[in-house]
Amino acid sequence: MILAMANPQAQGGSGLLGALLPFLIMFAVLYFLLIRPQQKRTKEHKALLEKLKKGDRVITNSGLFGTIVNFNEKNKSVVLNVGDQDTVKLEVLRSAIAGTVESS
Repeated sequence: MILAMANPQAQGGSGLLGALLPFLIMFAVLYFLLIRPQQKRTKEHKALLEKLKKGDRVITNSGLFGTIVNFNEKNKSVVLNVGDQDTVKLEVLRSAIAGTVESS
């Protein structure tokens, strides 16, 4: 009892660590469950967008299927052919492409 009163810094130091420890653990859990997987998905999507080429069959975020006809690098868009023939073409942002689809 007397020893604890003689050294008041001993109690304050462990109290601060005890107060911060739950926050550090919570941040670590959130990092490994939310932040890190989202960064991995973003990196994979960026790599997918960089390797797109003419003739690839893609799906957009809105669910449209189409074949890439042309790229417009100036405003970073892609022209998609969405019809059976070359009659219906849409211009969408490159970032709106969700993924590629295997041709059947």
